Amino acid sequence: METVLSLITTYGVAALFLGTFLSCLALPVPSSLMMLAGGAFAASGDLDLYTVAGAAWVGAVLGDQVGYGIGRIGGRHLTGWMARHPKRGAILQKAQDKTREWGGIGVYLSRWLFSPLGPYVNLAAGIAGMRWPRFFGWDMAGEATWVTVYVGLGYAFANQISAIADIAGNLSGLLAAGAVTIGLGIWLWRRSGKAPKNAHI
Repeated sequence: METVLSLITTYGVAALFLGTFLSCLALPVPSSLMMLAGGAFAASGDLDLYTVAGAAWVGAVLGDQVGYGIGRIGGRHLTGWMARHPKRGAILQKAQDKTREWGGIGVYLSRWLFSPLGPYVNLAAGIAGMRWPRFFGWDMAGEATWVTVYVGLGYAFANQISAIADIAGNLSGLLAAGAVTIGLGIWLWRRSGKAPKNAHI
């Protein structure tokens, strides 16, 4: 927490922009915590609330567009590379399946409700050939929700920022794990339903 506060104090909204941008490329950057801190600094008057939210939102949207572009342009090479790494390949395949199944609403939910899945959904949307205007529209809406929630929490609960950060981090991880578990359960259920039919062929 001290490191994040130091970054915001030293670099201001530039740190927020870079943090959300990099986190949307699946790099281990504590962007949610940075937005909480940015909101807290806005509450104390050290930063402007709208500038904080705007920098975080623009960084996140641009990061998502880069991820989508990588999937769209280098999809075949990326899929082949991940196929040689079974765990990564499985994650990407699940993201592709969910992107095809959920479409735009899946992009929206992966921005904030299931945010750990977001970078993989970006790649999957590009690989699956989702139309860019559709991706862009849902992405902007989802990132607006993500930024509003975290910057808003930081602003509203500036005096309890550490406690809010712990709760938010645990909830985000829990929701992401739940989404993967539910998706796997649905897939297994569908497979089990198909098994008897195949047995009679």
